[in-house]
Amino acid sequence: MGMRTTLATRIGAVGWRWNVANRIVAGLAAGAAGTMALNVASYLDMLVRGRPASTLPGDVAGRLADEIGLPLDFDLDFETAAADSDVDDDDDEVAVNDRVAHRQEALGALLGYSNGLGIGLAYGLVRLVVPRPPAWLAGALLGGLAMTASDYPSARLGLTDPQTWSSADWLADIVPHMAFGVVTAATFDAIKK
Repeated sequence: MGMRTTLATRIGAVGWRWNVANRIVAGLAAGAAGTMALNVASYLDMLVRGRPASTLPGDVAGRLADEIGLPLDFDLDFETAAADSDVDDDDDEVAVNDRVAHRQEALGALLGYSNGLGIGLAYGLVRLVVPRPPAWLAGALLGGLAMTASDYPSARLGLTDPQTWSSADWLADIVPHMAFGVVTAATFDAIKK
């Protein structure tokens, strides 16, 4: 046999690659479903308690953009820029600040989606080597990981201090992240059956 690759070895290698690709896609789909569950839980909380949306994801995104030198104060609307050339400087500054705030909010949401998809993808790959854990354990671990991925940067950047959070604040953070974890694990298992 020596240097010669057998047909069985080639088929096995293709099968392994197919299995990895399958786990990646299943993980991404599960992460997307979990992210949807997190958003639904958050919006239900806003509806029930009448609270506003959190500005923290946008604040984190804005701070991270500043730290890596990503400008958010650019203007792509050339027609408006030309028409507004006679606008007062104070009005122009307000418009720029509004655009920056909107971009920070959008970037914060996109980072949240990236967290969800990335955690789902990682879970799919981990499940290649780790046998199926109990659903409650997988959900709790994935929810805790998602919570850490969103809360650690904000605390590290000094934008919030979890030690000062009220029980309602903790509940508003834990419930959506646990919804993410449970739905991500359940979706992955449903896809892989």
